[in-house]
Amino acid sequence: MEINEFNEIKAKTLRKNLEAVVFDMDGLIFNTEWIIKYSWDIVGKEMGFENFGDNIFNTLGMNHNQRKEYFREKYGEEFEFDKFTERYREVSSLYMEKNGIPIKKGLKNILEYLKNNKIKMAVATSSSRAFAMDKIKKVGIEKYFDIIICGDMVTKSKPDPQIYIKACDELKVNYNNCIAFEDSPKGIIAADLAGMNPIMIPDLIKNAPSEVEEILLAKFESSDEAIDFIENKII
Repeated sequence: MEINEFNEIKAKTLRKNLEAVVFDMDGLIFNTEWIIKYSWDIVGKEMGFENFGDNIFNTLGMNHNQRKEYFREKYGEEFEFDKFTERYREVSSLYMEKNGIPIKKGLKNILEYLKNNKIKMAVATSSSRAFAMDKIKKVGIEKYFDIIICGDMVTKSKPDPQIYIKACDELKVNYNNCIAFEDSPKGIIAADLAGMNPIMIPDLIKNAPSEVEEILLAKFESSDEAIDFIENKII
């Protein structure tokens, strides 16, 4: 995405003032959204539904309770959400135990870059703490993050800005001096409402609605492209 004149101004205000970068997790740190979709397809078929994984396009960024509400509204109050959740996590966990937990292209490069430039880092994910920490520790990246804020540590989920506000407050940084890396429209809106500067690195959803794309500071295909942007436009 070409950076427009307005965002050129935003980038200039960040220059020399960038205090922190906050990362979404699934689809941004981990290349796992497609694994979740795959496991939903398998479990959905076991439950009698076809193409069940397509629901992920409507639930990206939702926490556990929001997903529960979504599925029961779509499939009826009798939908056994807890049973479904337990089973799909079993399927996805077995896949990752066999094949490893895939991380996104360029992730370790940008983590090292930010660490070397003494920029604070955090995670803000709608996943539960137990689920998030298990994956983060297994790939050995917890050392990079000053804090990790998870869905069960807040009362509201994206697109509400609460999780990003909490992350910035615990980092003790100014919202306007922070970047949020996101792959979903709900996350982008949440970061913007918190007063942060959202950058989109697409995953399953390649293009956000036009009104969401307009609030992006920038949009890149990988974290490596984001390093170049931070290096040349901000730091």
